[in-house]
This record gives sequence, structure tokens and C-alpha cells, in this order.
Amino acid sequence: MTSGDLDHVHAMWRDDRASAGIGIELVDVGVRDGLGFAETTMTVSETQVNGHDIAHGGYLFTFADSTFALACNATGQFTVASGGDITFVTSARLGDELRCVATERAKFGRSGITDVTVTRASDGALIAEFRGRSRSILQRAKESEK
Repeated sequence: MTSGDLDHVHAMWRDDRASAGIGIELVDVGVRDGLGFAETTMTVSETQVNGHDIAHGGYLFTFADSTFALACNATGQFTVASGGDITFVTSARLGDELRCVATERAKFGRSGITDVTVTRASDGALIAEFRGRSRSILQRAKESEK
């Protein structure tokens, strides 16, 4: 795909105030063998740790979900989540820089499955595994509101 084919993904990302608000940064997004992929980073901030002084699971889910959204939209179809599950493997702590990689595994009809891995950048430790289920929609919600 050419960079122009990803204009809608970059526009979606620019408008994603939730992801920007928690400090998620886009590293890469594209298509390989007809399936989307994305990579992002995020550093755990003091507002993202819970009472156990570890990264709150909701922020980790959001981090994975945002990266999932990039990957499943990369092929050009406007796509939303129809579900997602996360398994927390080990804890992340204040100041940890996290890396998130999402890879579409399958697309069937208007549905898809995307796997997302969250690791700690400093040592590669596996923090969480996320599996997202997606559904392509006919048009973006913003366009239908006009």
C-alpha cells in the first residue's frame, strides 16, 4: 500500500483524544500480506498506577485496544471493535516504557481477529496479551452524523 492509502488511519489517530490523553505514541502502521499491523509506545505515568503501585489494567487495556484499532483499520476499511480480551502476565510500574505490537491474524467477511502484545521496552518482558475482534462498518460515525 502507498502512504496515501493510510490517510484515513492517520486522520483517525489525529482525532483520537483518548489515546493522546494517556500518552500513546504511534511508531508504525501499515499492511503486510493483506493484513494490518501497528506499533505504539507509552510510558506509565503517575496517574496510571493503581493502589498496588503498578500500572492499572484499564490503561493497559486501552493501550492495547488503541493499537488494535490502528492495525484493523490499516487495510482501508473503517473498522470498530466488537470485543476484546486481555491476559495480564506481569506488572508494569511507574516510568516503564511499554511497547505494543498489533497484528491482524484473520479477516472473514466484515469480521476480523487481531493479536496484540504489550512488552516492557527495557527488557522485553511480556506484560500482557490482548486479542481483539473487529467488525468493518459501512462508513465512519462522524460522516453519518453530517
